[in-house]
Amino acid sequence: MCVLPRRGTQAFAVIRDGLEKEGMVGIGRVVFTTREHTIALEARGKGILGVTLRDPYEVRDERKYFDNIPSERVAKDMLDLAAHIIKTKSAHFNPKKFEDRYEQALKELLRKKDRGEKIEAPRDREPAKVINLMEALRRSAKGQHVTHSRRRRPSNHRRGTRKTRSPAHHRKAV
Repeated sequence: MCVLPRRGTQAFAVIRDGLEKEGMVGIGRVVFTTREHTIALEARGKGILGVTLRDPYEVRDERKYFDNIPSERVAKDMLDLAAHIIKTKSAHFNPKKFEDRYEQALKELLRKKDRGEKIEAPRDREPAKVINLMEALRRSAKGQHVTHSRRRRPSNHRRGTRKTRSPAHHRKAV
């Protein structure tokens, strides 16, 4: 969020320049969508940039989530390959390239409902695509297309019999 002066540009400039001179950020509070958020205010050029911060209850201890991940030795050639791919795929971030697909789908669903069209749940989902990461890295470095293998359903899987959601649906973002 960009913080701009509505009036009192001199007071605004004093705060902005003071933050810049001291190499510090200001901390404040702002209300978005009926909730108060903590915000860091940083001098940027002629303005002040506001960045919302996470509240303590939103911050998780990474050890709780990552300690069970086994340590892996990464071969130097694989690390070099990953670095090469990252460099060749790097570009300036353009947020206009990213769309909120959930919001678009929701709006379309509401438009259909408004037109009186019948809304039906999707019948069947396509199985998840499984990618061998190492093979994908090798192919990407060579400029080849990565093919996906289909994940097979367990033989005891029955569609439509699940009554509860999996624990993954109840997890909060870290």
